[in-house]
Amino acid sequence: MSVEITMPQLSDTMEEGTVVKWLKKEGDKVKSGEVIAEVETDKATMEMESFESGTIEKIVVKEGEKAQVGKPIAILAGKSGGDSKPAPKQAEAKPTKAAAQGSGATNQPAAATAVAASHGEAYGEHSRGEHATHGTHATIAPREDGAHAPDHNGVRIKASPVARRIAATKGIDLAQVKGSGPEGRVIQRDVENFTPVAKPTAPQGGAIERAKPTAQPAQVLTTRIARGQKQVIPLTKIRSVIAQRLQQSKQNIPHFYEAIDIDVEDLSKLRERVNKNLEKTGVRISIADFVAKAVAMALLQHRDLNSTFDGKEITQHGDVNLGMAVALPSGLIVPVLRNIDQMGLAEIRVRSADLVERARAQRLKQDELSGATFTVSNLGTFGVREFSAIINPPEVGILAIAAAEKRAVVKGEQIVARSMMTVTLSCDHRVVDGATAADYLRTLKNLLEEPGLMLV
Repeated sequence: MSVEITMPQLSDTMEEGTVVKWLKKEGDKVKSGEVIAEVETDKATMEMESFESGTIEKIVVKEGEKAQVGKPIAILAGKSGGDSKPAPKQAEAKPTKAAAQGSGATNQPAAATAVAASHGEAYGEHSRGEHATHGTHATIAPREDGAHAPDHNGVRIKASPVARRIAATKGIDLAQVKGSGPEGRVIQRDVENFTPVAKPTAPQGGAIERAKPTAQPAQVLTTRIARGQKQVIPLTKIRSVIAQRLQQSKQNIPHFYEAIDIDVEDLSKLRERVNKNLEKTGVRISIADFVAKAVAMALLQHRDLNSTFDGKEITQHGDVNLGMAVALPSGLIVPVLRNIDQMGLAEIRVRSADLVERARAQRLKQDELSGATFTVSNLGTFGVREFSAIINPPEVGILAIAAAEKRAVVKGEQIVARSMMTVTLSCDHRVVDGATAADYLRTLKNLLEEPGLMLV
């Protein structure tokens, strides 16, 4: 008999989804648990797997088309065949195989993607030139089964959806890219850092020589729109939700902002000593990890900031679930590091790197994109000196973290160069008062300037 594969509901607010890519075509056989399509929701592009084994009898919704939740997108013919009426069968979303850490999350609007449209690229290193996942061995990260993309020889290649899209845009053959993800999976950074090698050419003498790798230009030229022309880009589902939620946040929440400069000179030296002792483990602690730890500890002391507000009631949380803004080609999302207040620095580094990596590969679970009690947005890797961020409701605060850089400051009677970092706290004035916000920033400053206090 045949069964209907229907559009799954992958978030609380999802009403429809767009089929981005079919990984199977009509007539292809499908095994239970096998990824068959990529679906764009209001939060991210996610892989979808089939509950049943059988053969794709008919594709109802073509690539680029939308379907309401619960509506059929394909018909799967079972092994037994038959002419009976198709029974509804929903495919399973498969954004990741990793389990969310801890509990204590609260219900929160599903569009966690919306928080960072004006805030930041990713949670990671703060000093200029440092990469967010530098030196990290995410040994705690679970196995990922890569989505497959065929090359020109018909070989199936493990590659993330983001990597495939970037490769298609740049005209890169994924068969030539060496994957650094689990089991050789090609991920985003592999494609972005890929340097193509010229194919062998035949000289006049008839002998075949291997051409030397062509040198890459120092700067990639951007594609320009021809004079007198214009390009209209339709909003993706994710970008539409980002626009809607951030507009609602700024219109409905009375934001106020407070900034403070933090001396992280001693913290930077401590980080170097810690990383030297961690060399054998392959884990490298970043400034961001210290900041995340201090943010969580300060939130436990100032519960007003570790709250959610639904317009009627304020809910203060005993656990700190930290949202981390991460940039994607299609927009920005905020994966959630649950119970960060119970983690040490090494665990924060490993788990946050894993979340960021899977966020960029668009392989996060729904519950890893919701339940944050507070959010941080980091533009430090871009060298930004100071910025402010928009609150992600129902949270009541978000911290914008800028770059750690050398500045001339007054110490005693002298002007000296110190590593300084500016952070800006955005608060919901319906819940948080100015003095409360200032007190929180003072606690955060003390923890980062005297990191030993984090051990007390």
